[in-house]
Amino acid sequence: MLRKLFFLTLAIFTTCVASAEFRWGPTAGVNFSTLHWKQDLAKTSMLTGGQAGIMGEIMIPGIGFGIDFALKYNLHGAKVNFGDHEIWSSTGIKNQNVWFHTLEIPFNLRFKWTRMNGFEQYLAPFVFGGPVFTLTVGTNDQPALEHPGGYVALQCGGGVELFERWQISGGYSWGVSYQTRTIKLDNYSAQTRGGFINVAYLF
Repeated sequence: MLRKLFFLTLAIFTTCVASAEFRWGPTAGVNFSTLHWKQDLAKTSMLTGGQAGIMGEIMIPGIGFGIDFALKYNLHGAKVNFGDHEIWSSTGIKNQNVWFHTLEIPFNLRFKWTRMNGFEQYLAPFVFGGPVFTLTVGTNDQPALEHPGGYVALQCGGGVELFERWQISGGYSWGVSYQTRTIKLDNYSAQTRGGFINVAYLF
């Protein structure tokens, strides 16, 4: 019985994958990010950055489930008031805007409402969520900080698809591993958090 159920499930999965629809296209947007420190020491505020790249979408027809993935360049950061504390100001480090240049690979599960009596050809809402794997490729001058080569985040959000081509989405992302840490203070690290708005055109 279990063996028959396994092969039936495998057959259904294979059929769904074989009939899945793949689309891809350019995407660009803005982000609103900050750094969340382990301790509330250095006052930190939000900065606005940008992102651009290519995304793909694989949807299983009829049920509305699928995945999306992308390769994006992302510029994001935060304003950190290092100069308010003697440990940094004594060495000439002032309040500064901290910027990160990263390559991101988000991988999301998504659900799109596709059974709306034809209305989905004009407007179809969707939701998504999943991990983001990020590689740090550069920063501005940051004398108080050091950072690993990359980090992992989670994101979730929603949006609408217009005329089966344009997708407008927004969401929130939060780091699950640290993106940066201070050189002088041991174990004082921060994760990136913030929102984003993206526009994509899928062929």
